[in-house]
Amino acid sequence: MKISRKLLLPLISLCALIASLIIGAIIILINGDNPLVAYGALIEGSFNGMPNLAGTLSSATPLLFTGLGVAVAFKSGMANIGAEGQLYMGAIAAALVGVYLPWPGISLIPAALLAAFAAGGLYGLIPAALKIKTDTNEVVTTLMLNYVATLLTSYLVNYPFKAPGAPLGMTEDIQKAARLPLLYSGSRFNIGFILAIAACVLVALMFRYTTMGYEMRMLGQNSVYSKYIGIDVSARMLQGMFLGGGLAGVGGATLVLGIQYRFVQNISPGYGFDGLTIALMAGFSAIGVIPMAILFGALRSGGLSMELATSVPSELSKVVQAIIILFMAAQVSLALYFTEFMTRLRHRREKKQATGGA
Repeated sequence: MKISRKLLLPLISLCALIASLIIGAIIILINGDNPLVAYGALIEGSFNGMPNLAGTLSSATPLLFTGLGVAVAFKSGMANIGAEGQLYMGAIAAALVGVYLPWPGISLIPAALLAAFAAGGLYGLIPAALKIKTDTNEVVTTLMLNYVATLLTSYLVNYPFKAPGAPLGMTEDIQKAARLPLLYSGSRFNIGFILAIAACVLVALMFRYTTMGYEMRMLGQNSVYSKYIGIDVSARMLQGMFLGGGLAGVGGATLVLGIQYRFVQNISPGYGFDGLTIALMAGFSAIGVIPMAILFGALRSGGLSMELATSVPSELSKVVQAIIILFMAAQVSLALYFTEFMTRLRHRREKKQATGGA
């Protein structure tokens, strides 16, 4: 029996999700509540009615960008754990453009988005350049750069760019012309979601139909073979990390331009790290990121409804996310062992048939 990689990865994600929900149900039972009632309240608070759906999709918007950014980098052979830092750099760049750039009308929006993309992309180039020049492990550098970005932006909004009289570290409010148009009044659900979906589609088309996308995919699958067939490995790594970091940076811009309307210290509750899980569950597929991001957006927005309907704290949704990560890590390893076992079994069967069953 042969299971393709395209089929195996969605099965892994589904098993991880089911297992995490089962463990979450056990925790709810121990807490003395009914898991069906708790999960029903979570689903209702996430999808029942346009206000709840708008909240879910609003929460999913930055997750779409960070998940897509991580997926692009991994597809290009770079293990990007730094989407959180790239998000912060994009967010502060968008905020500074939105506050200080004296441009008229809606031209501020594309300017702020481009600034966020450039800031996140350039920040993503740092670990890529270190890997190329010094063979430094990008997992370590991208992870450490998350803290650098968080602390740097914290300094900027507490000292040179702090809003006068603000009790916390934050910039002034961005200009109204820089705010993303809303898709549903009475909420913060904005066109950032449409931009995120469009980005997923464009990236999927790039990987499927362009030379650059093909070479990035080949690099992610086998760097040695990529060098052998003449692919410029260094250039594709840099391009992959710039594009991935830029997308994560735009995710930060949507927080500033569409939700907070300013940069606030510690603006992200972990969207970058959630993006890593989303990309992993999606099998690093640009289109697969969409349902996974919406799922995580639902866990975030529906947690409060679950807490109101039961005595289960909203933090349980974070527990479910953490369990998903653990099961994904474990099941990816099991999947590799399973694939290797099935391959060996098939080869043994073919060898036996070739020798006439002797």
